[in-house]
Amino acid sequence: MTDHLFTEINLKALILKRLLETIDEKASIIKNEIQLAIETRDNETKSNVGDKFETTREMMQLEIEKNVLQLNKYKLQKNELLKININKTCKNVEPGSLVFTAENTYFFSIGIGKIEIENETVFCISLISPIGKTLQNKKAGEKINFQGKEISILKIT
Repeated sequence: MTDHLFTEINLKALILKRLLETIDEKASIIKNEIQLAIETRDNETKSNVGDKFETTREMMQLEIEKNVLQLNKYKLQKNELLKININKTCKNVEPGSLVFTAENTYFFSIGIGKIEIENETVFCISLISPIGKTLQNKKAGEKINFQGKEISILKIT
């Protein structure tokens, strides 16, 4: 294994670690919001005006349901991240591939967007994103046209 390849695998590991941390942080915030909404709903006392009581409870229940859906989304994203084998060297653009183009570096996983790792800007995107669909299954050395620009794929790991 060359030092350069080790560095790229290390970069993939750092990216994956950052993505997992980001998902865990977001899930933790959502869990806290769910707990707060449950407490607010359950602690709401019935006042003389029954409608206010019911409205508050309904609003908190809707908030809980919305946050549970978001939490489930984060769980699915985390499961997708955990499936990625960072030690695999990809020959074409697929989940887990680190793609170097003349303009940007992409890590194909979940759509989190731009992150900074080791002084490197990396765009963490999914294959269902517009550029992901265009790059999917392409190989190093190929060129694509995206939004009127020609993009050269320099390397894929």
